[in-house]
Amino acid sequence: MTDAAADADAIGVAVAQFAPGDDPEANLAEIVRLATLAASRGAKLVVFPEYSSYFTPQQGQDWVDAAQPSDGPFVTALAALADELDVHLVAGFLERAYEAHAHNTVVAVAPGSGVVAAYRKLHLYDAFGQRESDWIAPGEVDDPEVFALGGIRFGLQTCYDARFPEVTRRIVDAGADVVCMPAEWVRGPLKEHHWRTLTTARALENTAYVLAADHAPPVGAGNSMVVDPMGVEIATIGEATDVAVAWISAARIAAVRRLNPALALRRFAVVPR
Repeated sequence: MTDAAADADAIGVAVAQFAPGDDPEANLAEIVRLATLAASRGAKLVVFPEYSSYFTPQQGQDWVDAAQPSDGPFVTALAALADELDVHLVAGFLERAYEAHAHNTVVAVAPGSGVVAAYRKLHLYDAFGQRESDWIAPGEVDDPEVFALGGIRFGLQTCYDARFPEVTRRIVDAGADVVCMPAEWVRGPLKEHHWRTLTTARALENTAYVLAADHAPPVGAGNSMVVDPMGVEIATIGEATDVAVAWISAARIAAVRRLNPALALRRFAVVPR
């Protein structure tokens, strides 16, 4: 049993891994199934992947056509599910932007409250032969939105943002103790190594939990994980469609930050370019 699991105030959190496709109703059905499973295992918050509402291996006009408003069917269904299960849900979806582009957006919904935080992906995946910016508009550099659950504060970021340490640092500076990171981390040479290394680094350097939910193979790398403030994977999924539940606590965060007060000792702040 981990220190957090032994803490009476610990919160059960889960990462849910599946492979979204081009059928929004089927994607929602899988979200319902996995969220229900996670809740039955004790989770009070479940993080789903990037592009949970709609995904195809090749981006195109169909992505823009599949985009929905922030109060559209996908987010409305998430909110209803949160109410039904009494859990917080975090998921990525295609948000309507303008005629030629959509936003890659993550929302957090809470029981009885609907959307409590949102985040539009800042760094688009114009790398490794991909051009996300052909169809996706980047978010504005705004103050990060955080929300609370059981005395712990959570923030949001997305996938490729993990390669930019300043994104996570700004979220932690905004008060987050946990970073929820939906992803569609594409498989390829060394990509699984990058995923594990970067996700662990973001937790370790910020002495924060990271809840990273990826797509299942064959397109995604899988390996969704919960990493604790000491950089330890306390729950993980390999290649399967499944949920992994871990227990997090404010006491664990405080203990790590006493031992490694890196946030307090740093001499630089993060400012936009």
